[in-house]
Amino acid sequence: MKNQKKSMSQVSLSKGKFLPQEEKLEVGGKEKKLIIGVPRDKTLYENRVALAPHAVELLVNNGNKVIVESKAGEGAHFDDVIYSEAGAVIVDNFAEVFMSDVVVKVAPFTDDEIKLMHRNQIIISSLNAANEDKNYITKLISKKTTAIAFEYIKDTDNNSYPIVCSMSEISGTTSILIAAEYLSNVNNGKGEMLGGIAGVSPSDVVIIGAGTAGEFAAKTALALGATVKVFDTSISSLRKLQNNLGSRVFTSILQPKVLLKAMKTADVAIGALYSITGEKKFIVTEDIIKEMKRGSVIVDISIDHGGCFETSRVTNHKNSIFTKYGVVHYCVPNIPSRVARTASYALSNIFGSILMSISEAGGIKQVVKNNLGLRNGVYVFNGILTKQEMGDKFNLPSRDIDLLLAAF
Repeated sequence: MKNQKKSMSQVSLSKGKFLPQEEKLEVGGKEKKLIIGVPRDKTLYENRVALAPHAVELLVNNGNKVIVESKAGEGAHFDDVIYSEAGAVIVDNFAEVFMSDVVVKVAPFTDDEIKLMHRNQIIISSLNAANEDKNYITKLISKKTTAIAFEYIKDTDNNSYPIVCSMSEISGTTSILIAAEYLSNVNNGKGEMLGGIAGVSPSDVVIIGAGTAGEFAAKTALALGATVKVFDTSISSLRKLQNNLGSRVFTSILQPKVLLKAMKTADVAIGALYSITGEKKFIVTEDIIKEMKRGSVIVDISIDHGGCFETSRVTNHKNSIFTKYGVVHYCVPNIPSRVARTASYALSNIFGSILMSISEAGGIKQVVKNNLGLRNGVYVFNGILTKQEMGDKFNLPSRDIDLLLAAF
C-alpha cells in the first residue's frame, strides 16, 4: 500500500509543459478541497463503513470536509461522537450526504441513493458486477457521474487488487475461527478444539483454493496446530502459497480421487477458490460431501461467487448454518462484515489514500490519468460507460477510457 499511496498522490508537474493550456492550468493548479459524503449503509447485514474515524481525521486535517450520516459507523462500533471528534459533520438526512463532491460507501448504491446523485459527482463503492443489472448501470450513466468500483482498483506494481486482497485476508483468517466455533460444544458441535495439543491428534483442515483467502486460512490453521492440505487448479498458485507460508504443507492439483481421500478425514473444509468475475471455478460434488465425517465443518468463503461445494446454499449472518449429511455448512456471503471494525479500518486505509490523491491533484481527471490502477476501477466516466465487457453484457455503448481522457 505504501507504493500505491505514493503513486496516487505524486503527480509530476513537469509533464505539464507538453499538455494543452487547459491541462497546464489543471496540473499546475492548487489543491481542490473536497466535500466527501459517507452515507449509512442500509444493505442487510452490511456492517462495514467506508471511512473509519482515523481516515476522516486525516482528510479533515488536510482541509477537506467530511459529512457522515448519523449511525453510519454503528455496525463497526464507531459512534457519532467519535466521528464528530475526528472533525466530521454529522447529519440525520442522508440527502445532505449526496450533495457532496464524492460519496463513498461499501455496498452498491440503492435506487433512492442514485436519485440524489448529481452531475460530475464521484461515487465509490463495490459493484458486484455479477449481480448488477442493466438498469443500475444506465441510471448511473444518466446522472453523468464518475463511478469507481473498488474491487477493480489495481496495484499495478504487483498486479493485484488491494481491496479484494485485504478482504480476502480477513475472510481466510476468519473462516478458520468460524470453523473452530462450530467444532466446539458452544454451538452444538462435536466438542473438538481446532488445532492440536500434545498427545492428541491435530485437526485436519482441507483448503480448496491457494489464493489470498486460502493462504491466510492456511496460516491461521497452521498457527493453531492443525494439519493442512491445500488444493487448487494452478501449480503456480500452490507453489506461491508454499513459498509465502515458509513451510511445506500438503498441496495438490484438484484430482477427484486425491480430494476424496482428503475430504474423508477432514474436520474442516474451506472453500476459497475465488474469481473476480464471479465465474464458478470448481464444485466439490455432493457424493464427496456424503463421505465426510459427521460433525465436520464446511466454510464456503466463495459462496459470494457461486460456492465451491455442491451442497452449499446461501445463508446469512443471523441464520448462519445448516447441516446436510451430518456436515455443518457455513455459507454466509460477505464474511468481512462479521468483523466489521477490522474490515472498515482496512478499507479506510485505501480509500483515505485515494481521496487524498484526488484532493491533492485538483480533481479526478489528473489522478485517473496518472494512476493506471485507479483508472482500472473506473467503469463510468462523466456519464460514459468505460468497461467494454459491461457494454457487451448489457448491450450498451462503451468507450475506451484512455481515449476519453485524451479528449477531455
